[in-house]
Amino acid sequence: MPYNKKSRRESDERRESAGYEDADGLIEGRNAVIEALRAGTAIDKIYLAKGETDKTLGHIASTARAAGVVVVEADRRKLDFMSRTKAHQGVIALSAVREYATVADILAAAQEKGEPPLLIVCDEISDPHNLGAIIRTAECAGAHGVIIPKRRSAGLTAIVGKTSAGAASWMPVARVANLPATLKELQKAGVWIFGTAADGDKTLYDADLKGPAAIVIGSEGDGMGRLVRSCCDFLVSIPLKGRIQSLNASNAAAILLYEAVRQRK
Repeated sequence: MPYNKKSRRESDERRESAGYEDADGLIEGRNAVIEALRAGTAIDKIYLAKGETDKTLGHIASTARAAGVVVVEADRRKLDFMSRTKAHQGVIALSAVREYATVADILAAAQEKGEPPLLIVCDEISDPHNLGAIIRTAECAGAHGVIIPKRRSAGLTAIVGKTSAGAASWMPVARVANLPATLKELQKAGVWIFGTAADGDKTLYDADLKGPAAIVIGSEGDGMGRLVRSCCDFLVSIPLKGRIQSLNASNAAAILLYEAVRQRK
């Protein structure tokens, strides 16, 4: 099937919208969002009505971007669908369940424990249930942190927190603007990058995960992006013996993490 940017964008929007009716953490309306920003509330993302030139919305957008918050333009139908109050005034913020960490924080935590870093890098995991499950497994396996991109990814929303069974409160999650650049910085810090791919040049059982390692898990539909893949030191595959030749992203993360746990024993 040919690559279709429009259909992929619509699919991403459907995934992002799914579950909002059950989600806590929606902040609706101009004054409420402004006050949340002023108070330093942890905000995952702000949705603004597309095409609006209102000064107040412009102020919200500039303040949010200055604070490192992702700002997304959305049509009013999407905002209406997300809204509980039906009085969103063209802006809805999605609060985060906790503050984001930095990559430096994660590496420092590993150093304090006297352990080689073990990280999970999520390349465009847009399903919040998958991200929550990955964070839960990472916490249970003793990983030091999870890294996600700012764009085209689920964030630390209430749904992710719920799916993680509370692990999101303990597992440091860093959100970065440029994933390939971050992988290169990790390599400079002595961390080996292991990308998961069906056509990997070695199986996970042949990969040496005992040292400093970052395991990259690709998106649900397309796997790792081209630039992210090119930054990997190794491409690792998971043996598949059945008729279905793919695994859920969170399952793949669990298999790789616990192979690392086994090797590190």
